[in-house]
Amino acid sequence: MGHKSTIPTLLKSFPEQGQGEDLTFSFFEQKIRELSTPLGGKTALAHMDPPTPDIAAKLVGLNAEFNQNLLHPSLSPFATEAEACLMAWLAPAFGMVCGHMCSGSSIANLAALWCAREAGARSVVTSTEAHLSVAKAAHILGMPCKKIEVNALGKMDLSQAPDLSKAALVLTAGTTGRGAIDPLQKRQALWTHIDAAWAGPLQFTKYRDLLAGIEQADSIAISAHKWFYQPKDSALVLFADEDSHKRISFGGSYLATPNIGVQGSRGAAAIPLLATLMAWGREGLAQKIEKNMADAEVLAERIDKDPRLTLLQNPETAVTIWRPAEGDQTISVDDLLARLGDDVSSVDIKGERWIRQVAVNYHADIEAIWQKIDQALGRKAL
Repeated sequence: MGHKSTIPTLLKSFPEQGQGEDLTFSFFEQKIRELSTPLGGKTALAHMDPPTPDIAAKLVGLNAEFNQNLLHPSLSPFATEAEACLMAWLAPAFGMVCGHMCSGSSIANLAALWCAREAGARSVVTSTEAHLSVAKAAHILGMPCKKIEVNALGKMDLSQAPDLSKAALVLTAGTTGRGAIDPLQKRQALWTHIDAAWAGPLQFTKYRDLLAGIEQADSIAISAHKWFYQPKDSALVLFADEDSHKRISFGGSYLATPNIGVQGSRGAAAIPLLATLMAWGREGLAQKIEKNMADAEVLAERIDKDPRLTLLQNPETAVTIWRPAEGDQTISVDDLLARLGDDVSSVDIKGERWIRQVAVNYHADIEAIWQKIDQALGRKAL
């Protein structure tokens, strides 16, 4: 007779009796380790999701143990101080004066556009390649959203923009699809918001010139769980005017201080980010991002020189888009996606499917990545 396993499985119904924390933890630990994509693997280069630094992972667990809630400063005295310290470090680098953490840039974009509406904006104008959260936020806020076409490089064509005198203009610094940066110099909009969820941290690197003009914005969103290398859910929304926080603040009889932003209860997401930046310093952060940028540039150069492949465009912010050469009938994008697995992603651009690779893994080995692509093609270059 076979030995009956003592390892539990996911149950179809809520059990009457529990099986104990140790056994249950062992099950979940095993499943998470076996059935999660290793984002720090040497060939992992698919999405805008980085491996988590050890210091951040450890502090997430410690935060959970104490379950701090920034809605009530008395429950989170150090977490509240840590967030204020983080904003004092980061906001001035973007020309901003205040801000707060939130669970992602979708919430950050919503908070910024909410503030824009309270300041008098009546519509939202953005590009056709802006993140879906922009149109979603506009819908939630009851604001019409007009999308402007992009040029061949995926940047908003502002010459096609309508009258912006009563609009919130949303520019993107690093589109999700191909990492393009819109022209960031402030336009004659009532409010200019920059969705820098992806490329914002370039401000701390030798590539900061790519973000020229970002300091002219009224608000900025940055995903810390992208190029600040933090675990989910972690983002920042920054404002150029201290009165902005007042526009999106609500009080309550049970609150010692007004609640700012979209979320009510918030965890101590600033602590892992602050600790990571303390541990690495600006130079350490820049080193990792600059490696990502260099990896993408090397990968794009190899793709561009290989007659078997077509490169869409040179990567502006470490997002490389490519596919088999035009007219190649021997292998398709779908074939390559299946062969390369979780190490790549895909994106549709103007109705055509492309392979997409995002360099956010600072453990990546470009030689190993190229070897895997070469093998997936199944034939040598002519």
